[in-house]
Amino acid sequence: MIPNAPRYAARLNAFKQGRGTVADMLARAGQVGGLSAADLNYPDHFDHHTPAQLSGLLRDQGMVLNGLAMRYYTDPGFRLGAFTHPDAGVRRAAIDLTKRGIDACAAMGGAVMTLWMGQDGFDYSFQADYARMWEDTLAAVAEVADHNLTIDIALEYKPNEPRAFALMPDMGTTLLALREVNRANTGVTLDFCHVLFAGEMPAQAAQLAARHSRILGVHLNDGYGKRDDGLIAGAVHPVQTVELFVELARVGYDGVIYFDTFPDHGGMDPVMEARANIHLTERLRRVAAYLATDGALAAARARQDAAAVTRIVTDALYG
Repeated sequence: MIPNAPRYAARLNAFKQGRGTVADMLARAGQVGGLSAADLNYPDHFDHHTPAQLSGLLRDQGMVLNGLAMRYYTDPGFRLGAFTHPDAGVRRAAIDLTKRGIDACAAMGGAVMTLWMGQDGFDYSFQADYARMWEDTLAAVAEVADHNLTIDIALEYKPNEPRAFALMPDMGTTLLALREVNRANTGVTLDFCHVLFAGEMPAQAAQLAARHSRILGVHLNDGYGKRDDGLIAGAVHPVQTVELFVELARVGYDGVIYFDTFPDHGGMDPVMEARANIHLTERLRRVAAYLATDGALAAARARQDAAAVTRIVTDALYG
């Protein structure tokens, strides 16, 4: 195993069946075995529970809180944007909501607040004042980062959806934003499907994030690169997943691996799907640990020998 093997967490809403409560979802997650952490959505998972109550529900399942993820889409007032909304009052409401989420995260012992700003973007030419959107967003990120320096603020980028164009669509743009924000408690959450969707190579994206910022989270899943499929991790891109693990080990990432997968889209048993995520991820991480110390692979990479690299990697994967 790779040293400092990370804990595993899963998308809590994947365990929602019918009109299940947060307690019901956590109880199903507890049936998986191997999930030792959880991320909750703010504010929707807090509608009927206090932070203390949610901490108790996590303890009941042998789990701890990794962090929270902001979900601005729960409020239709943010449909035109949260940090990029043209109305200063709406932007203030989004910032204040985020601060309350950070307070809840700290109260529960969490370490990271993830910002996926899918509603912050545009759909038409001439709709957006690009400079104003950029400046408003960076000012908002800086303000929420300053709210509690013990909580990390992670930006999770995605090319589009629900907006036609997201303000933070790829790794390069996200790193430019973080450089301007210039706060020590900020960084990037890598989502495997989002990276594919952006036309990027996951391991290279991880290398850039570690070089120019910090990797604060890894959302593991898989897909075909055309949308956010949320398939079982490693099911479509096992080679790229192994390469990502090799790179994460090289840059020293030892945080939580979060399975951001969507069994609910097809009616799959979420407990069995989560177990499949863990099983396949463990297998691929063992392969990555072997390849990370393979001298022949290192030599082939040094000379950019694609044929030799492919043979070595596929032999390790498939025997």
